[in-house]
Amino acid sequence: MKGKIFAAIVSVLILGVCFAGGLYYLENHDEFFYSKIDNSRMRELPPNEDMKYEYTLDCYNKNGRKRELDFKTSRKLKENAYILLEVRSLGVHKWEEVQYKDLPQKVQEKLK
Repeated sequence: MKGKIFAAIVSVLILGVCFAGGLYYLENHDEFFYSKIDNSRMRELPPNEDMKYEYTLDCYNKNGRKRELDFKTSRKLKENAYILLEVRSLGVHKWEEVQYKDLPQKVQEKLK
């Protein structure tokens, strides 16, 4: 009987550690993508939203792998500006404008 209780407690502890590790990974696993602003791929959101615009852009990671990403902003972004998007498991976490010279070489080739 004591062996079964001990095994149950150990199993619950192992599951708890795995669950906490999974949550940590989801929250802290970052991947970076780059894109060029194309305001024709932006749509206005309903006025009751905090964010006013949503962009859907073709983005590339440092190896040139393409991925279409959606993200929201509170303002229109500058046409043809280059941006860096920090992506976590649940989507774009934040973005910032960058210079062309700061893009990885493979990304520069894709975004000419």
